[in-house]
Amino acid sequence: MTTPTYSVTRSSQAARVGAALGGLVLILLIAAPWWAGRADMRLMGELFLYLALASLWNLMAGYAGLVSVGQQAYVGFGGYMLFALTMFGGLHPVAAIALAGVLGALISIPVAVLIFRLRGAYFAIGTWVIAEVFRLGFAQISTLGGGSGSSLPVAIVRSLASKRALRESLSYWLALGAAVLVITAVYFFLRSRKGLALTAIRDNETAASSLGIDIWRTKFIVYVVTSAFTAMIGALIFLQKLRISPDAAFSVNDWTAFVIFIVVIGGIGTIEGPIIGTLVFFLLRETLADLGTTYLIVLGVVAIVVMLKAPKGLWGLIRSRFDIQIFPLGYRVIKRNPS
Repeated sequence: MTTPTYSVTRSSQAARVGAALGGLVLILLIAAPWWAGRADMRLMGELFLYLALASLWNLMAGYAGLVSVGQQAYVGFGGYMLFALTMFGGLHPVAAIALAGVLGALISIPVAVLIFRLRGAYFAIGTWVIAEVFRLGFAQISTLGGGSGSSLPVAIVRSLASKRALRESLSYWLALGAAVLVITAVYFFLRSRKGLALTAIRDNETAASSLGIDIWRTKFIVYVVTSAFTAMIGALIFLQKLRISPDAAFSVNDWTAFVIFIVVIGGIGTIEGPIIGTLVFFLLRETLADLGTTYLIVLGVVAIVVMLKAPKGLWGLIRSRFDIQIFPLGYRVIKRNPS
């Protein structure tokens, strides 16, 4: 009688099929300016930016345990840096987006040192207070429009491209590229040694600390990196909008509440969850947005039902039923029977 052998692998057939389909979808999305209308491109660009924000928030809350309700601070900061760097620094908008990310990382360092002294609900409240400080601070800067806001000058908009159609295509490609970059960065980060440490911290901080993992340093790195990317996404958002104001830039509903909804219904602590959640959120928004406040009530009811019926989100429900994982992070033991 022969003994079966076992092998350990991260890949799976579902992951390989998902990668192939994902590649085809990506090619189709890149070619969107040639087959989609202007309104469709604008909607898809917004979807990609929300997907990027949701993936970043999921990395913080779902893996590092940093439940922030103040990430709108970095969305607004990135947006204002885009306006300041292009209007007063003379930078090209694309260069300003990249520099906004660097500045977002720098400003997040003292913020992290301050709020990391807080735990649990106090940390969440602290992040919201920081966001309000940012909002009130930028509302006092008269050169950026003060409380009424400012519009991006026409010359800066035209510096992207001479023709409107090309500008819209470039804006769309930047949003698509941001979503792909964020998901790819999160995926490879979670597969690295730092990602393994982060997963250990998520599962049990005490056990992780006993194994020699520097919990504070690991969470600090995650916070700074997500803040940098969030600032870049914020710059992209307001490059599309072409106008910024304190209330719009630091809106807790637009840039935090909806993002949390996306992650919760999709599945927190998974890469696939924010993707599913973003698609569901935009489907509900485009279907029910004309209902006014009823639309928000429906979102709340959906969130409650999903949390009660599928605590791990829609993707968690799918994964438990069909045993599939598109973005494999852990190892799988496969039994191979000898021929």
